[in-house]
Amino acid sequence: MPREKSAGAVIFRRDQDRVLYLLLHYPSSVKGGKSYWDLPKGHMEGQETEEETARREVTEETGLREFHIIKGFREVITYYFRAKGKTVFKTVVFYVAQTRQWEITISSEHTGCIWLPFKEAMSYLGFQNAKHVLQRAHAFLHPKGAGGRKTYQERPNAHVQGGGANHRPPQGVPGGRQRP
Repeated sequence: MPREKSAGAVIFRRDQDRVLYLLLHYPSSVKGGKSYWDLPKGHMEGQETEEETARREVTEETGLREFHIIKGFREVITYYFRAKGKTVFKTVVFYVAQTRQWEITISSEHTGCIWLPFKEAMSYLGFQNAKHVLQRAHAFLHPKGAGGRKTYQERPNAHVQGGGANHRPPQGVPGGRQRP
C-alpha cells in the first residue's frame, strides 16, 4: 500500500484577549467531493525534517513569513484516502505556530482563508481528525489550572508583509472571508 507523509501547523494569533486560528478553504477538486476548511499542511520533500516541511508549507500556503513554532506540541494523525485507484495510508504531523500577521496570501490550492475563535473554527473544520488536532492545540495553549498565564513563549516584533493575493479582515470581522 502506498504511504504519504505530510506536515503542517495550527496557526494562531492573539487579538486583544482572544486567540484566533487560521483555516484555509480547499476547493472540491483537491480531494474530490465537496469543498472543505482545514489547517495548512503539505507533503514532505526530499530529506526535509517534519518541522522544515511544516515551515515551508505554512509559508507556501499562507504567505506567512513571520511565525514561531511553539516548542512542546507535536500531534500526529493518520488516515486512508483513495488516489488513482489505490488506497493510500497518510500520516500528518502538526505543530502549533504563532504569528502577529493578519494578512494572508493564499496559494492557488485554496479559495479562501479565515481567522476564527476556537468554537467557530471547530464548526468550520470538515474532518474529525482536523477537529482533534485543533482541540489538542487549543488545550495546549490554554492548559487547565494555568490561571490565564501564558505557558509558552510568545514572539515579539513580528511584522506584516504585504503583496500578492492578500486577505485582510475588514473592520469588525475576525477573518474577512466567510464560508463559500
